[in-house]
Amino acid sequence: MAEFGGGSPVPERLHALDAVRGFALLLGIVLHATLSFVPTPTRFWIIQDSHTSITLAVLFFVIHVFRMTTFFLIAGFFAHMSFHRRGARSFIRDRLQRIALPLLVGWPILFTAMSLVVVWAASFPQGGLPPGPRNWPPVLPRFPLTHLWFLYVLLELYAAALLLRLMTVRLDGSGRIRAGIDRLVALVMRNPLAPAILAVPIGIAFAADPKWLMWFGVRTPDQSLLTNLQAVVGFGTAFGFGWLLHRQIDLIRILERRWLLNLVVATALIAASLALAGMPPRPPGDIVTRLAGCVCYALAIWTTTFAVIGLALRFLAGYSATRRYLADSSYWLYLIHLPIVMALQVALSPLDWPWPLKFAAILLVALPVMLVSYQLLVRYSVIGAVLNGRRTRNPSHAAELIRSQT
Repeated sequence: MAEFGGGSPVPERLHALDAVRGFALLLGIVLHATLSFVPTPTRFWIIQDSHTSITLAVLFFVIHVFRMTTFFLIAGFFAHMSFHRRGARSFIRDRLQRIALPLLVGWPILFTAMSLVVVWAASFPQGGLPPGPRNWPPVLPRFPLTHLWFLYVLLELYAAALLLRLMTVRLDGSGRIRAGIDRLVALVMRNPLAPAILAVPIGIAFAADPKWLMWFGVRTPDQSLLTNLQAVVGFGTAFGFGWLLHRQIDLIRILERRWLLNLVVATALIAASLALAGMPPRPPGDIVTRLAGCVCYALAIWTTTFAVIGLALRFLAGYSATRRYLADSSYWLYLIHLPIVMALQVALSPLDWPWPLKFAAILLVALPVMLVSYQLLVRYSVIGAVLNGRRTRNPSHAAELIRSQT
């Protein structure tokens, strides 16, 4: 899966990055499965379980710190690779097929399914739409993109990258500007303080928002067609840096060498952020605490992102059939998972089971069902061709393809 959704062969050294992107999508399923168990003064999900869990709240917090920044950095990296392999027209056609089409076709189906689950949840004492204004039909630009917002933002980022590249090529006939940018990216990557440098834009965006809640990290643009400033800054920085990083692909080896240092620092920063955010979640306190939280969280985002990628490069560089399968299936699983997870959360919420049993039941039912649907309905079908590229059932051909990737 050298691009979002698969396709072109990749060298062995990039199997790790492919695994990271699939891992980020699969972690999204785990994150959403925790939501009904997070103890909050005011319910923020469609159902609150009868057995809440501080442990799962911490898991939610940790995953939320780095998951989408990591995803968008890898997406930008592979987008640049795809652009230069395919050319502009083929790249645009491919993105419309693999990103825009699933958004347009999948949204009404998934939104209908989720709406039915919400109606069911409303029959429970702790269920239904979370408190707050909800208008239907939405007045544009308000629009419930739900968990498919990442596809919408990807399309925006692809368009921005192509426009900026076109402008740069026209203005930089000699290539001096691009060479200067490459030198700057290399200087940042070689600097041990690279995560701090990249954290500056999103840290400023956090500090500029007096209502920002550390527990929810970068504001996700899931309820509007106008992407909010935090998402533009946070995810745009990650995507853009990934795009530029691919121009000097050897720089990613720096992350491999620094994986342990970044992991240790990331753990400390996440712990500090969690302490400042409060448990259970609480509104921001005085200005000093709030600014300290902005700094810690922004640093935690980029240090953890670098740590995760470095870990993968260090330990997941080789080909693995299992990891490849999970990476290939992760796109489909993430697209369809939310109504399934929501329904299981509602069904289990009133039961007098301990939370570990309920949480495990949600994942152990949802994941196998979704994997079976991928194998039977997607992998070798038209849907799979749209999402991941056409595949063959011929084992000898598959083996030959694997050899060509290494």
